[in-house]
Amino acid sequence: MSFLPFVVLASSSPRRQQLLLQMGADFVVAVPDIDETLLPGEEPGAHVERLALEKARAVGHGRGDGVILGSDTVVVLDGRVLGKPADPDEARAMLAMLSGHTHTVFTGFALIDIASGRTIVEHVRTQVTFRQLDEAEIAHYVAGGSPMDKAGAYGIQDDFGAVFIERIEGDYYTVVGLPVCRVFVALRELAATAA
Repeated sequence: MSFLPFVVLASSSPRRQQLLLQMGADFVVAVPDIDETLLPGEEPGAHVERLALEKARAVGHGRGDGVILGSDTVVVLDGRVLGKPADPDEARAMLAMLSGHTHTVFTGFALIDIASGRTIVEHVRTQVTFRQLDEAEIAHYVAGGSPMDKAGAYGIQDDFGAVFIERIEGDYYTVVGLPVCRVFVALRELAATAA
């Protein structure tokens, strides 16, 4: 028996699905279709919270109970927000920018209790430092296709993407795409208030 309420995951991310499995959650996937454009003057934390909530609200669930979970992640370097690369050239450019620098990963999540409508929206940030990368490493990684569905064009959990990272300060799972500890605690909060 799970400690957690049933979850409708508003994301097609296999990484988020794996993290829910690690938490012991029972869940289904419902993929939202929303515009993820950064609004003028929108701060990264507000951006990922807004998108997480929009994703959660956008999915149909057909249930009378459980919780909808939306999440969004961006990478921020020197005030510039890096989402998912549009093509391999943009992926190479992003990785070259991140090379030798420290950036911040913001992951927002939104939980909506289906029965009550009670909502929890938060974000977590983590600092990530890349070592200096060479062009051959970047080309090899991009050629494998892994960067194309990831904010900032890399995955900390990838076999090869992990070798770029010299240091992190904060929650590892925020960089993967879901701050597991905070989401687990928030899910337990919703389950307790629903009981």
